Amino acid sequence: MSRPTPDPSGADPDHDRGSAPPAASSESSAPPHEPRPERRTAWLAGIGVLVLLIGLYAAAVVVAGDRVPAGTWVADVRIGGLSQQAAADRLREELLPGTDDAIEVSIADRPATIDPLEAGLSVDVEATVDRAGGGTMLDPRTLWDAFFGGDEVAPVVRTEQQRLIGTLRELADRTARATVEPSVTFDGARPVVHQPQDGLELEVGPAAVAILDAWLVDDDTIELPVAETEPSLRAHALRDAIEQARTIVSGPVTLELPGREVRLDPEQYAPAVSVRPVDGELDLVVDRELLTKRLRRVIAVAQQPPEDATVRLVGGRPQVVPAQAGLEVEPQTLVDAVVRAATAEGKRSARLTGNRDPADFTTKDARGLEIDEPVSSFTTAYPHAAYRNTNIGRAADLINGTVLRPGQIFSLNDTVGERTVANGFTVGFVISNGIYAEDLGGGVSQVATTVFNAAFFAGLEDVEHKPHSFYIDRYPEGREATVAWPDVDLSFRNDTPHGMLIETWIDPSAPGGSGEMHARMWSTKYWDIEARKSGRYDFTSSGTQTLSGPDCVPAEGYGGFEVDVYRDSYRDGSSEKERTETFHTTYAPLDTVICN
Repeated sequence: MSRPTPDPSGADPDHDRGSAPPAASSESSAPPHEPRPERRTAWLAGIGVLVLLIGLYAAAVVVAGDRVPAGTWVADVRIGGLSQQAAADRLREELLPGTDDAIEVSIADRPATIDPLEAGLSVDVEATVDRAGGGTMLDPRTLWDAFFGGDEVAPVVRTEQQRLIGTLRELADRTARATVEPSVTFDGARPVVHQPQDGLELEVGPAAVAILDAWLVDDDTIELPVAETEPSLRAHALRDAIEQARTIVSGPVTLELPGREVRLDPEQYAPAVSVRPVDGELDLVVDRELLTKRLRRVIAVAQQPPEDATVRLVGGRPQVVPAQAGLEVEPQTLVDAVVRAATAEGKRSARLTGNRDPADFTTKDARGLEIDEPVSSFTTAYPHAAYRNTNIGRAADLINGTVLRPGQIFSLNDTVGERTVANGFTVGFVISNGIYAEDLGGGVSQVATTVFNAAFFAGLEDVEHKPHSFYIDRYPEGREATVAWPDVDLSFRNDTPHGMLIETWIDPSAPGGSGEMHARMWSTKYWDIEARKSGRYDFTSSGTQTLSGPDCVPAEGYGGFEVDVYRDSYRDGSSEKERTETFHTTYAPLDTVICN
């Protein structure tokens, strides 16, 4: 059945079927456009509700003011429900003091701390409060948060980037663990195997981010990110290296030098070698500088300096000692030889060669000195004293065997050296300021006088000699010498065309007897010497000194005088005098010394 079609005129179809129209109400006489009373009431009620809601919202806005959302916390500091100013004050009071505390961090399970001040870290309180919310409440969502919202808010952290990065770089340097490559080193002769190990290094950039994110937010230690580095070789590569290390210390090595051998134990060379990664594989590495230092004694032996030929007394006769060429060995050549022998599987030895270094004074030169016979000798006697035997004997030993080539000068001070205990001398009597005194080396003037006379009769040129200040009767007048370190010396020149060998020795004294000091010159006879002496003249008288103190030495004085000695020189085998030299001496008087 189809739905009836509505009449375009708007009339009800049922009315068209003759039904009676509804009865008119008593209000049907009201004007057609005036609202009904119930509608007006509903409208007024709605307006009232709206006004009430607006009032309540306005009251809520007034009550909320600029408060931070009620449930807001910043790093365990509650600021919810506070005004922005009050919230900022509470953060300054409760949060900022904690920003001075060291930041606990962990780098691959290794604890460390960071000073926030040094790292340039600080909290921006105002920005933190702004982040937490508050302010105008006209937005319903903001008003809702003021009463029912809020959450944990991270503080706004400010940082001086360069200071933070610098602090983390220093921390990275302190905590970095270097990558360990597999290797074998030596502790003495004991191989030490180093297993490979990953390296760790703090990642500075990500670590800075981690600190900025977690500082004051998380009470736990901040785990900082690290980067791992792997060794280029793994443990399996050590097998052959260990075998090579065992070979290096399996026994001593022998260096074959010209005319001799030098043996080295592993403890001497092994610490300077190791087996380490080289170009992707383990290979022998030699610390050449260290090995050179450890082998310095061997180098000294290998470096044989040349020895000049000379003449020595053998069995009481002069004999030429041939020159010895030296051997010059480069230290690196020695190092290479040691490494070659230490790594050899079989015979652990290496032949060491070098450059021959010839002597400056050859065997032929030594024979040309023509030191063949005694050309002069002299002997002096001395009274017994233990210090004289010691000092005279020591000086004689140091002079004995000295060879002077033509033109060379002999110096007693240079040859004997300073008279010290370390040099073998002891305390004895010397002449100081015209009186006797005790000093090291007393008695050495006996040696000077004896050697001077041997040189005198060999015809050698007098360069420097000083007679004693007063006359000593066991010495020849005007033909004696004294010495004192370092200013008073005895020196003479070999002005002959032949070499000159000086032989000196003593016959020690014994209690109640006397000793003798001997000097002999060996060469080829060149001069015949005759000595003459004037009589004493220009006498002077002695005085008397009265002294006190433990150093006083009593003495009986005598007068002084002057005397001249003449040396007439003749060429060997000739009767014609070639020259005459005069040696003038003035002896001062020796004062009598009385000791209180």
